[in-house]
Amino acid sequence: MKQLVALEEFLSRIVMGIGRAGAWIAIPLMVIILFDVITRRFLVLGSTKLQEGEWHLHAMLFLLCMGFVYLKDGHVRIDLLRERMRSRTRSWVEFLGCLLFAIPYCLIVAWFSLDFVERSWDLNEASDSATGLPYRWAIKAFMPIGMFTLLLAGIVVLLRRFIDLFGPPDIRRGVAREEERQSEDTEPMAPEQGR
Repeated sequence: MKQLVALEEFLSRIVMGIGRAGAWIAIPLMVIILFDVITRRFLVLGSTKLQEGEWHLHAMLFLLCMGFVYLKDGHVRIDLLRERMRSRTRSWVEFLGCLLFAIPYCLIVAWFSLDFVERSWDLNEASDSATGLPYRWAIKAFMPIGMFTLLLAGIVVLLRRFIDLFGPPDIRRGVAREEERQSEDTEPMAPEQGR
């Protein structure tokens, strides 16, 4: 069981590192959006390259941070149902969801996205617009990277739920504390806590 905990921690560090590095994309994305909005409003300039750059950066941000958000438990859930479940039932639902849906989905999408990127590379695909960005394969290459990161996050959650369901109590408590600590690392402070 300790080997599973070590594997879970190792994979978690990889996913968190990719997510934290990917989050820096938000800065150039905001700069480009701000520049685009200001030049369109006051200078009546429009740029296809800027607009395409925005959605390229947005896609990169989304794809690199999916796994990070999943580990932080920041993804969308059906809270109306989930919050009424007992803790053990929630663990079973998450365990089976990862095993039957999330991990197979990530594997399938990652596999097919490799062909998607390869075809784009072979065609030296560029924007449909004459003034758009070249090298469309570069942005498409983030799809298998993002799905692989989400796959790793799914494996981490699967291991956490397995340990929670079948591990000895002392190891379960340690994994639960680590999970709590990770979710608190990036959670914004509530207004009443900051005073």
